[in-house]
Amino acid sequence: VQLQASGGGLVQAGDSLRLSCVASGRTFSGYVMGWFRQAPGKGRDFVAAIRWSGGSTYYRDSVKGRFTISLDNAKNTVYLQMNSLKPEDTAVYYCAVDLTTTTGIYTRPNRYDSWGQGTQVTVSS
Repeated sequence: VQLQASGGGLVQAGDSLRLSCVASGRTFSGYVMGWFRQAPGKGRDFVAAIRWSGGSTYYRDSVKGRFTISLDNAKNTVYLQMNSLKPEDTAVYYCAVDLTTTTGIYTRPNRYDSWGQGTQVTVSS
């Protein structure tokens, strides 16, 4: 399994960014794709996830209403649209896939089996 994340950058508070994660190496139908983030000196936190089949989603409270996770099945790509960005959103963002869970969505990083390389998002005030 390979995950390639991209789309990060330096923006001002209130701006938008769209992260992309291209997945390859197997069929992902039935499994969960997630986005996590890690700020300097902190642990890796769950941001959002989506089930590849059915499209059910789950978000951390602090991004609800601002971030949207979506899928393009034809391109095997997961997106994270981030609007109204805040300085506290600054972090390295990682995409990951949970190849074990068949129902529900888990938020703990150790539930996810494969990870992309991360893309930096910096939001200035």
